[in-house]
Amino acid sequence: MVRYEKETRRSPDEVMERALKFFGPQGLGMTVEEQGDCCLYFSGGGGYVQVQLARAEKNRTLVTVESREWDYQALRFLEKV
Repeated sequence: MVRYEKETRRSPDEVMERALKFFGPQGLGMTVEEQGDCCLYFSGGGGYVQVQLARAEKNRTLVTVESREWDYQALRFLEKV
């Protein structure tokens, strides 16, 4: 398991939408196990990805991605956010 963090200027809603498209059934084909206002949990391929969002300073969003077996894809997602 690894954990990555990045701040972005995108809103939490926009990051959530992008995470669903990137990791979900229309993207990498992972199953959405849980979805809340601040987090998403995907499973598939013997691993998982969890995306958590929090407000940061100066109207920024802190994106935390924890993954197991999806490390490369987690980094690619953060590059695009």
